[in-house]
Amino acid sequence: MGGFSIEIMLIILSAVVIVSYLFSILSRITRMPSVLLLLSAGLVLRALSDANQWGITVPSFFVEMLGVTGLIMIVLEAGLDLKLSKGKLPLIRNSFMAALVIFAVTLAAITGVLMWILDEPFRKCVVYAVPLSIMSSSIVIPSIHGLGASKKEFLVYEASFSDIIGILVFNYFIGNEKLTGVSVAFFSLNILVSVLLSILFSLLLFLFLTRSRMNIKFFMVLALLVVLYVGGKLLHFPSLIIILMFGLLVSNWHLVKIPFLKKLVPVEKAAEATGLLHSITAETSFVIRTFFFLLFGFSIDISVIGEGDVIEVGSLIVVILIVVRYLYLRFFFRGSLFPEVIMIPRGLITILLFYKIPQAYKLETFNEGILFFVILVTALIMMVGMMFYREKADHIIES
Repeated sequence: MGGFSIEIMLIILSAVVIVSYLFSILSRITRMPSVLLLLSAGLVLRALSDANQWGITVPSFFVEMLGVTGLIMIVLEAGLDLKLSKGKLPLIRNSFMAALVIFAVTLAAITGVLMWILDEPFRKCVVYAVPLSIMSSSIVIPSIHGLGASKKEFLVYEASFSDIIGILVFNYFIGNEKLTGVSVAFFSLNILVSVLLSILFSLLLFLFLTRSRMNIKFFMVLALLVVLYVGGKLLHFPSLIIILMFGLLVSNWHLVKIPFLKKLVPVEKAAEATGLLHSITAETSFVIRTFFFLLFGFSIDISVIGEGDVIEVGSLIVVILIVVRYLYLRFFFRGSLFPEVIMIPRGLITILLFYKIPQAYKLETFNEGILFFVILVTALIMMVGMMFYREKADHIIES
């Protein structure tokens, strides 16, 4: 990288953003996930770098930092997208149950496969199975702009719930030495405390956002959210709930019935702040997602994906993802199962949680090519499915 001047680096960074924007346009036309295009671009850059011996290396901590920031942005964006009302309670309940049951059954099945093939301890296999069991909101949400309202809302809720459930379960298994009733109760208490603190912090942040007279306030709020998230992680709280709660509070302020709070922040002022925050969050997450998936694609050694054990284990995992999802939707979902059944992509959270696996839980026999294989194949399956999906004209929503 030392041969590149500052000017060249600025051109390269700007070109990446421009290309990602073009990928987003192409995604809307072809229904190919823009994330898959970014991963492919990263793979091409890796091939060019190796062929020309450029010696470009990307520090893993930088990719991880982008991943954490992107995770916060994605969950916040999902919270801002979730509109609550009494009429949507059945939808919220159904999407939560879908996320919970599909995650739990998939987790059990993948754990069994890893124990059977790799002959590793149960606890370690669970820690590896959790990231592979989480539906990727970072891929699903940007890819459903062409769906009807009911399908789109269901998938937004389900993907968001899948993220939260998966992260909570992952934190539990890496944070407790023994699986006991006491540890489960203590973890449940942590969740309850986190929810209460989330409501308090979210309210304070929202008051600051709407009542501050300074022009610089939105990125100040985002910085505070990052501090709260990292602080919660250090204290072993499921702090992602804070981010989700803040997004829900901002986007559903009209449901607050407490006169004192309504007087502090009128609905009109709240709506204005919500629109601006939503725009900034969407643009920020777009930039972070662009560089994260491009750099992750660059870090993939494509040769390992063709290894025998990678194809064997990876294919079994993909089959589990499809079968479990199909069976649940077949028996518990009303209406057409397509394209919901092919919404099995694994992405940012899967990658990020793999980076977070403690050394004590590492599997020496696990080939990282399995992770790459599952991410690429599930994204391809969703891409092909979306290409063949056609919604009735009167049901399509302009995104």
